[in-house]
Amino acid sequence: MISVITPVYNAINFIDDTIKVVLGQDMEDFEWIMVEDGSNDGTRERLKEYIGSEEYDRRVRIIFADDNRFGAAGARNIGLDEARGRYIAYLDADDVWSSDKLSVQLKYMEETGAAFCFTSYEFGDENAVGTGKIVRVPDRLNYRQALSRTVIFTSTVMFDTEKINKKKLYMPHIASEDTATWWNILREGYTAVGLDRVLTVYRRPGKSLSSNKLTAIKRIWRLYRDNEGLGIIKSMWFFGGWAVRATLRRI
Repeated sequence: MISVITPVYNAINFIDDTIKVVLGQDMEDFEWIMVEDGSNDGTRERLKEYIGSEEYDRRVRIIFADDNRFGAAGARNIGLDEARGRYIAYLDADDVWSSDKLSVQLKYMEETGAAFCFTSYEFGDENAVGTGKIVRVPDRLNYRQALSRTVIFTSTVMFDTEKINKKKLYMPHIASEDTATWWNILREGYTAVGLDRVLTVYRRPGKSLSSNKLTAIKRIWRLYRDNEGLGIIKSMWFFGGWAVRATLRRI
């Protein structure tokens, strides 16, 4: 079984679409754990309404936290605590999957024996309509390669917890917690297997396309220096590769 984990915070504009996306998957053997982290925009009320409706699907479990005290990392970790499936997949509340995302990726993992898999994805607009900008992924990615290319997108990953201890998936409470988690796993000798097929649309509102670049730069630099403990020279080397690839992804 696959356990899908979604952190939810102030997602009122997306949550109905997200429900349709997950429950519209072409396979049945999954559970979906949503962790609602104290939204104040009506998301919590909408989810409670969904639970009480005829449309409620018993594969869905919703955990209500309070006051946005956990953040995305903490919410995902709570979902991990509750997960009963062998496989773990993440979906952020504003992203969109193709209807065969879970089945295609699971089959690929079984065929390749992958413990850690990620896929290609497409940038979408505020309505999750694809823009044609597609991020292709390599067949394999090891730790050193991953340091210079943050190509692993959270809503595309899947893990086999019979091959990777689930404890390794718990995310630290730091900025860019997802990237830090992938690096922590790969540093231990695992290889991430890439499936070069677009199964996810990364929703990005137009106003965000040119914003937060400085924040991203600061975060990746701090990961090199603090999380990975790299010196200045090595950090600059890997940062240069990251910057080039990050720019090319957006052209």
